[in-house]
Amino acid sequence: MKHRIHEILGSSLRELANQKVIAFEDVPNPLPIEHSRRAGHGDFATSVALALAKPSGKNPRELAELVQKNFPDSSIVEKTEIAGPGFINFFLVDRAYSKVVPEILEKKSAYGVLKPEQPQKILVEFVSANPTGPLHVGHGRGAAVGDSLAKILSAAGHQVDTEYYVNDIGRQMNILGLSIWVRYLGLFGEPVSFPKGAYQGEYVSECARELRELHGDKFLGETEGVFQNLPDDPDDALDRLIEFARNLLGSDNFSCIRRFALDSMVKVIQSDLKAFDVEHKEWFFESQVVDSKETDQAVSCLVDKEQVYEADGALWFRSTEYGDEKDRVVIRSNGELTYFATDIAYHLNKFKRGYNKMINIWGADHHGYIARMKGALKAAGEDSERLQILVVQLAALRRGSKKIALSTRAGDFVSLQELLDETGKDAARFFYVLRKPEQHLDFDLELAKSKSNENPVYYVQYAHARISSVFRQMQERGIVRQGKTKYDLLEQEAEVRLMKQLSQYPEVIENSAQACEPHQIAYYLREVANEFHSLYNKERILDCSDSLRNARLDLIEATRHVLANGLGLLGVAAPDSM
Repeated sequence: MKHRIHEILGSSLRELANQKVIAFEDVPNPLPIEHSRRAGHGDFATSVALALAKPSGKNPRELAELVQKNFPDSSIVEKTEIAGPGFINFFLVDRAYSKVVPEILEKKSAYGVLKPEQPQKILVEFVSANPTGPLHVGHGRGAAVGDSLAKILSAAGHQVDTEYYVNDIGRQMNILGLSIWVRYLGLFGEPVSFPKGAYQGEYVSECARELRELHGDKFLGETEGVFQNLPDDPDDALDRLIEFARNLLGSDNFSCIRRFALDSMVKVIQSDLKAFDVEHKEWFFESQVVDSKETDQAVSCLVDKEQVYEADGALWFRSTEYGDEKDRVVIRSNGELTYFATDIAYHLNKFKRGYNKMINIWGADHHGYIARMKGALKAAGEDSERLQILVVQLAALRRGSKKIALSTRAGDFVSLQELLDETGKDAARFFYVLRKPEQHLDFDLELAKSKSNENPVYYVQYAHARISSVFRQMQERGIVRQGKTKYDLLEQEAEVRLMKQLSQYPEVIENSAQACEPHQIAYYLREVANEFHSLYNKERILDCSDSLRNARLDLIEATRHVLANGLGLLGVAAPDSM
């Protein structure tokens, strides 16, 4: 319906431009049109007269009257009013909203799908957790937000790719490989003590058993005394053990364990995501930009542009010039590339692939990383505004008053799969997107499992199932629909309120895509469900005149399509029974 108001307002402004009352280039784009927030202020309101008052040199209220005077006739507008300093309120006839019902029934799953004038090619990178263990409940929120956002952007008419960036190079993978090797030694009765700071989850022991099944005793060696007298600092102890393992086994064998660890964890993560109904189009490995020399090229580019300098034997990027708190190392004094260097190369690779926009979904612990990454891209000569970074707060899982820790090294964490086993995929995905990504989220396990109106996903799914139940009852009672549907019979308050909600769905998709906020879809679905339940409780659907019954059946069928479409964007099922 908003687009109809846009057409009416645009027609008036073009006429005023032709009359030289305003300059058309001064007209704001997009036109400021909002749903009225108060009863009595109509259905829509615009502040365009206030925006054009200064450039046109006119009083905003007088200009609003001129805009109003030049509105074309419309069958959907009952009246317009000037309010306050120059707002224009639009009051629509109730039957205006009934037009949305046949539109939805015609378009079905395509209702709400947009066709922008300039669709964009967008890459959404999300989750990208280090492959050092199964995904935990904290990672689940980034997965739900990222996958839902990609679906919403696609519905908004854009070409969207999804990607998982795998950090398969560096110290954390060495620690995981060491952790598995130490457990492997223990399976052969070797006298080892598990080092502090290593990865301790049961999945490490499972990987060790698989390693033994595949390679037998290939990775055994003389380890007597190695695990005694280690440095007190856990990180120093781990580094010494990694160096020992590499020397004892040889670089090839240690790399073999490391590769086995990586492959095992990637399979686990992919399995976790599949159970969560999340699938990435691409899995991009950090080693790809290293092996292709793109990391060297990225550093050379920064050198050529004099954006780096040498100090203490290392090469530093001038990140403080781009808002970072301190300069950052890209090449260590020992000649090794930092993670930051490979990350720069990875993002430059994204630019080479021709995306109009790249969206990264990062955890809150990466907030300080934003300035240096965008700064590095700008320093390399790219438009850093094409990179948008969404910071997603980790979800806090609680059992009663106890908060569950999410440490993958200590092994004391609740995996995403455990959460799905307890609450189900639908509840988990809906709850994860109930808040803005940057807002803290407490995941209430008991509420997520409850079958009550207080559980938002149950409330929305129940609306869909309830509608399906009405049609089953119709079949069971042998009711046959006859005659042409008269939508102007839908004039009860509950009917009009529901149709108003349904008419807003395309706008909600557009707003959600522009703001990168999947929670807008979740909020909207709760409102639609609320209006449907209200209608169901107030009005008879099957037990009324044939013509009114037909109109109401079409209305709730349209509602079922919108609920299913919206739930699909969130990766949540739309059940026909519950």
